[in-house]
Amino acid sequence: MRVFAVAEIRMNELDPVSVELLNLANEIKADGSAEAIVLGKDVSEFANELSKYSDKVWKIENDSLENYNPEIYADVLIQLFQKEKPDVILFPNSSRGAELAPLISTRLDAPIVTDIVGLDFSNGVKAKRYIFQGKLMVDILVKDADTYVFTVRQGVFKEGKEIGGEIVDVKIEPTVSPARQFISIIEPEVGEVDIAQADIIVSVGRGIEDESNIELAEELAKALGGVVAGSRPVIDSGWLPKDRQVGISGKTVKPKLYLALGISGAFQHIMGMKDSELIIAVNKDPEAPIFGVAQYGIVGDIFEIVPALIEKLNQIKS
Repeated sequence: MRVFAVAEIRMNELDPVSVELLNLANEIKADGSAEAIVLGKDVSEFANELSKYSDKVWKIENDSLENYNPEIYADVLIQLFQKEKPDVILFPNSSRGAELAPLISTRLDAPIVTDIVGLDFSNGVKAKRYIFQGKLMVDILVKDADTYVFTVRQGVFKEGKEIGGEIVDVKIEPTVSPARQFISIIEPEVGEVDIAQADIIVSVGRGIEDESNIELAEELAKALGGVVAGSRPVIDSGWLPKDRQVGISGKTVKPKLYLALGISGAFQHIMGMKDSELIIAVNKDPEAPIFGVAQYGIVGDIFEIVPALIEKLNQIKS
């Protein structure tokens, strides 16, 4: 099976989700191939990076591709797909992917499922995704087709292997005159960290009690070499910025260590962090659902446990 992953470049940087798409592609390709597509101007550096995780990279360079335009990008992709005949096409579930994927799906007459967190080709084609604001995970049975299109949730497929594939330069010229023209980029407020890429996360919940106590979590995160994140109540209270939210309505994370402080463990939160390599939870309530997914749990007061932990870590470092 030929699985194509459409890489995403933003602000002249390769979005890490591009590699995650290839991790999924390698997982489902069977005896086929995982093939990346990178479009833009001067993208050789990105093609080299993608070749580490794919059997083949289709590099399409053109001045007209320097700035994202859905009409031009879709036109160029369709030209490639008409020649190479993909079985599966993967896009990031980003604003760009959410725009491009339906365009490609319509033009190829291919079924599409968005925001997936898993794929199974063992008995038909099944796509896993959440519904009802993350309260339920479902398997969607996709009708038989020559080509399937999916958008993939970021942070789910972070683990993969290096392959070392070839890079193919493709000369494709756009055949359309787009109705929309690029004017300028308005940069959003930049967050201090990307919790989806962090190896160590200290996450706080309602049990932190007050914004002033976030400093305690930050001190622990610094001692561990990690970053601070939070559950929805903390973000809704304005104690941490939105880009620090873990959960279905925030970000999905898979760090090496997830330390949950005062987090009860609502379903929406657990779905965003349950695949972390090691989960340690601290909560006063012995019945807190977070203990159901934690490898280690401490029933106790975070304001007694965290300072003691910080002191111990500092002793070890000194």
